[in-house]
Amino acid sequence: MDDRPGGLVGRGPVLVLAPHADDEVLGCGALLADCWREGVPAHVVCLTDGAASHPRSATDLAALRRTELERTITILGGVPARDLTCLGHPDAALHDVPEGVVAAQLLALVDAGGARVLVVPSPLDPHCDHVTAAALADRVAAARPALVVLHYPIWSRWTGGGAAPPVPGSRRHAYPVTAPALKARAIAAHASQQGGVIRDDPDGFAMPEGFAAMFAQGPEIYDERMA
Repeated sequence: MDDRPGGLVGRGPVLVLAPHADDEVLGCGALLADCWREGVPAHVVCLTDGAASHPRSATDLAALRRTELERTITILGGVPARDLTCLGHPDAALHDVPEGVVAAQLLALVDAGGARVLVVPSPLDPHCDHVTAAALADRVAAARPALVVLHYPIWSRWTGGGAAPPVPGSRRHAYPVTAPALKARAIAAHASQQGGVIRDDPDGFAMPEGFAAMFAQGPEIYDERMA
């Protein structure tokens, strides 16, 4: 088990791709908190506006989710103005944005921050935006072959009862959540995704029972691409 950020990402810099606000903390909250505490540069890129979780409140929700994300980054020890970029692409339709456009945005962020480690969702997650994010990471890594690529599972871990299927051609790392209360508080900052905040959309998304607790308690899972 890699129990320090240096054992997993060295001295960075680290670039974390989150398809939606909350993926960053569910999948990588402990790693991010440890990086920022120990002075390892880490930057979160939120790819979509997150507005599809409650379609009847899309405009208000997009603004709220950004506020929640900034609060989460702060709880984990980051500085939103320095450590966060929101691209604002359409939620649940990232695949409709020309891949070259998003890849160029990501390459610019990789180069600007000197990223050496790219942390991205598992391509096995059963969500279209997660699959697209993983494909974008492949394109970025092909253009910057020195990048270390780590995949983190969200929905494939949940549907697997906590045991996510490994990404083919990868080496698995288990990263401990040494401050579960801190991670739980950071997850809770995404209140719009846990029911009760958006009240005019009864069919809107809410995290399933036990979902937040599973990710808060850890360990976090990272599949390092080896080929």
